[in-house]
Amino acid sequence: MDADVIIIGAGLAGLVASNELVRAGRRVAIVEQENARNLGGQAFWSFGGIFLVDTPMQRRLGVKDSFDLAWQDWQGSAAWDRLDGDLPEDEWAARWGRAYVEFAAGEKRPWLQEQGVRFTPLVGWAERGSGTAAGHGNSVPRFHVPWGTGTGISEPFADKARAAAEAGSVTFHFRHRVDGLIFDGDAVVGVHGSVLAPDDAARGVASNRDRVADFEGRAQAVVIASGGIGGNHERVREWWPQRLGTPPSSMITGVPQHVDGRMLDIAAEAGARLVNRDRMWHYTEGVQNWDPVWPQHGIRILPGPSSMWFDALGRRLPVPGLPGYDTLGTLKLLRTTPDIAQYDHSWFILTQKMIEKEFALSGSEQNPDLTDRDLGLLVRSRLGRGAPPPVEAFKRNGADFVVAASLGELVAGMNALTDTPLLDVGTIERQIRQRDAELDNPYSKDTQVLGIHNSRRFLGDRLTRTARPHKILDPRAGPLIAVRLHVITRKSLGGIQTDLSGKVFGAGGRPIPGLYAAGEAAGFGGGGAHGYNALEGTFLGGCIFSGRAVGRSIADLL
Repeated sequence: MDADVIIIGAGLAGLVASNELVRAGRRVAIVEQENARNLGGQAFWSFGGIFLVDTPMQRRLGVKDSFDLAWQDWQGSAAWDRLDGDLPEDEWAARWGRAYVEFAAGEKRPWLQEQGVRFTPLVGWAERGSGTAAGHGNSVPRFHVPWGTGTGISEPFADKARAAAEAGSVTFHFRHRVDGLIFDGDAVVGVHGSVLAPDDAARGVASNRDRVADFEGRAQAVVIASGGIGGNHERVREWWPQRLGTPPSSMITGVPQHVDGRMLDIAAEAGARLVNRDRMWHYTEGVQNWDPVWPQHGIRILPGPSSMWFDALGRRLPVPGLPGYDTLGTLKLLRTTPDIAQYDHSWFILTQKMIEKEFALSGSEQNPDLTDRDLGLLVRSRLGRGAPPPVEAFKRNGADFVVAASLGELVAGMNALTDTPLLDVGTIERQIRQRDAELDNPYSKDTQVLGIHNSRRFLGDRLTRTARPHKILDPRAGPLIAVRLHVITRKSLGGIQTDLSGKVFGAGGRPIPGLYAAGEAAGFGGGGAHGYNALEGTFLGGCIFSGRAVGRSIADLL
């Protein structure tokens, strides 16, 4: 396995780092505990959205964006507050955050296009925020959708790695699990671990952990690009922050089971400094996958702004609990409100007209039009009659969906999905009628209705993401639909602290010679480039940016 550089993890960050090293003439060994079908990691499964600033796509849709506005949004969302003391946890995180926004407003789009990534004309307005100009959220739409969704981001780099393997510059070591780092003095010079038994499981499917041999590999540098903890509910609960209340007793999982955080613990035991481990990113709009790939497989709904959101007792969520606005603000609401913290679900109530226009599902496999680059299917499914076929499939087969012709039937169906009936039809009807009364005029005092009108002022949302405002109890908009929502685990926002070249800091605050980290394992840069909140489209981008920085830094040194 000896090489110039060993990269732990065959996900997006590791592949980007490998590509930079190969271009510089270095030999790379990529070590991955899963089989070859999993090349590309979590990125392959994602919707693929990319945070970009002031692009031609934005300008065509009438969006005025700038670095200054994006940096204002990023700082308001990050809210870095661990900047004091001898070894501040946010010192390098904030530097990485600014560097990333500069990248997103500069060479990121043309550089990605040079790598083979192609973008659709679609620009989404994800994570609209908490409702203040200086606070969390995107002031303008920045969520750029690539052709191929997540595969359109991961596969160009996977293809480069495969080509490099054929040329002899890269060696893949699948089914090799790293158990520790090898030191020579204070410098990392390699890895050791277990060779796992062959397993021909499909991509994402849980594989065996049967050890059949040991291995050892040495190199001039080692890169940890092993991801976060989203597939390990035990770890998620261990690091769950008190500010978000109590962790749910049951959650669904938005990443494959092998995303277990194991390598983070190994890095810490070897002396690496891990910071901001209590910062994490989980969604509140998860539904159980009716056709699962991994255990407890969940899919996140990417909602438009019109569904009404109710807690487990049938009360409309207050601001910031609006669809598509403030992910962690809503999670905090649901987990810290005393009389509902015992329940692990909430509800959307909407109409057929809303689901047809406003529901998208996160994941490459849930968006065949974009993933397969099928323009005809894209037009038919996004602009034609009816909801996109994957959404209709969930409505028809999903365990969390209820469809009814009347509100009474709908609430009865919702109560049938819980251990005890918690919902009162009269209470829910009163709240819906109050909301519906706000639609008799083109203006309103209701924050959500104001948001719907605001959304339709953006051409992209009016065409593809926001239904024409209508009353939920209008029978012409029916049938009525309810969706039981679960917390779905996803990303770690903290991790291994690194400098801007990706060098890993030790517990004493000095870089560990020969050791680097990138991607989610490094908190997407510096141990927390997002701070407390993400602006969406920034997870894949953070893997790309940190992987590129690490690859270039090591190539310059060797």
